[in-house]
Amino acid sequence: MATPHAEPAELVAAARSGQDRADVDRVLAGDAPAFEGIVRRWQGPLVNMAWRYCRDRTRAEELAQEAFIKAWRGLRTWRRESSFSTWLFALAANVYRSELKRFPALNVGMDEIAEPSAKATQHDEMAARASSETVRRAVLALPLRYREPVVLYYFHELDVAAAARTMGLPEGTFKARLARGRALLRRRFPQLQGELDYNHSNEHPTSSPPDAYDNASRRNPGKEI
Repeated sequence: MATPHAEPAELVAAARSGQDRADVDRVLAGDAPAFEGIVRRWQGPLVNMAWRYCRDRTRAEELAQEAFIKAWRGLRTWRRESSFSTWLFALAANVYRSELKRFPALNVGMDEIAEPSAKATQHDEMAARASSETVRRAVLALPLRYREPVVLYYFHELDVAAAARTMGLPEGTFKARLARGRALLRRRFPQLQGELDYNHSNEHPTSSPPDAYDNASRRNPGKEI
């Protein structure tokens, strides 16, 4: 019986995970320059994550640098129960949230985001890119309390439990805010439903989108979660 081959993305993730573990071990053993490998692998993702919080490239780079400093100082706290990237993203999210409480970013109203147009079949690739950009802009227009769960769950490696811990919320509350964010996006941009489902199936192929908000809103109509 043939052994099933791993997908390219899985091979890349496995390779990164092994490199992360090796570099962490080297740093903890006294080889400080080994931390540069961690920075090279994760600088882009952390800057992109920070940009989704603050929408300013320069500030995003500064926030990512602060996250790396925190990671350097706290490497021994990684318990290896989850992947290094999950631990790093959770740490970075805490840094970004703390900084934004001190210096809030300017918010853009959802009404200012254009409705995505229907895809033209002769320009599928271009239409897909435009639609993805609209998704990003629409998510950034969400109120922060709903934007952060969407960002952590759909655009990064955090599952519900890890993202809830990162935000310091009970899992039920996190699921409710995540579902509320999705509901706001669907209400304002009906055509984004497919994009949300696509992102969800690729980020979390074995789980289903939380629907806690629907239940919570029925129990407490008009109450903000």
